[in-house]
Amino acid sequence: MPGCLLDTLVSQPSQKRPVWFMRQAGRYLPEYRDLRAQKGGFLELVYDSEAAAEVTIQPIDRFGFDGAILFSDILIVPYALGQDLWFEAGEGPRLAPPLVDGAWEGLEQAFQRFDAVYRTVALVKERLGPQTTLLGFAGSPWTVATYMVAGQGSKDHHAARKLAYRDPAAFASLIGAIEAATIEYLIGQIDAGAEAVQLFDSWAGSLSPAQFEQWVIAPNARITAALHEKRPGIPVIGFPKGAGAKLPAYARETGVDGLGIDETQDPSWIHAQLPAGLPVQGNLDPLLLLAGGEALDGAVRHILSAFADRPHIFNLGHGIDKETPIAHVEHVLKLVRG
Repeated sequence: MPGCLLDTLVSQPSQKRPVWFMRQAGRYLPEYRDLRAQKGGFLELVYDSEAAAEVTIQPIDRFGFDGAILFSDILIVPYALGQDLWFEAGEGPRLAPPLVDGAWEGLEQAFQRFDAVYRTVALVKERLGPQTTLLGFAGSPWTVATYMVAGQGSKDHHAARKLAYRDPAAFASLIGAIEAATIEYLIGQIDAGAEAVQLFDSWAGSLSPAQFEQWVIAPNARITAALHEKRPGIPVIGFPKGAGAKLPAYARETGVDGLGIDETQDPSWIHAQLPAGLPVQGNLDPLLLLAGGEALDGAVRHILSAFADRPHIFNLGHGIDKETPIAHVEHVLKLVRG
């Protein structure tokens, strides 16, 4: 029997509101910090399939979330496309060489770098109960490209935006390479046991409307169509963070089966703007979860009420903050589950 989260994604009736949190497997959990200390660096943990599977399952064991999200990173795709990847302590990811000239064609693909992630998915699938939906994921092409071009994260994604304006053909070629790798990567996750997948476009909000259409909507639509064709019946959740007023167009034009909503969107407006019956996911502010108190309770109630007549997965508007008290997570789960 499928879990309530999977039922919700295919618009089937469910007896309860499913809930999971983005980045639920990670730094706010003491059991994660203990394991991370044993394994060393972040990438070493991702590539230790047994350990990555354990991290994926830790929040399920503690909280009983309805979804288990694969413990990995969106930058595995550029790593498989041939860039070197490492994580600087306290500074974040680095990719080399940075593709400021758009010359990604000089990279040597290494798709075997996906294999350890597939093993993690298979291990998690073996250990999960049938009521917990296993979610795979990848970064969307625009967001991944911002890291590949700059060689690291950036505040305004200046390097990628400049390349897209200055040489759209070269940038389109890079986007196409990311698309193809992402399709292969997600199909591999599905074949290993993922029951649904999420596309994270964390930096979608940095683009103008025309660029959003070209570099966010169109690539995600092509990926979604390919997954629907090659692995029919597997739901795809799109998460274009910061999309704002462009969110309804994303929902209509990408063909995603579920839509992740960030914390800047008003749930009542979203419900009124989106196609009837489209499942949505979100959108509690992670900082509210960190802060707690009456404001947290009120926001949870508002979200539940606004989406009472629409298939809804309760989640955060972005990833859980590493300082979040575990008691706050437990409190929200009680509110959502009644």
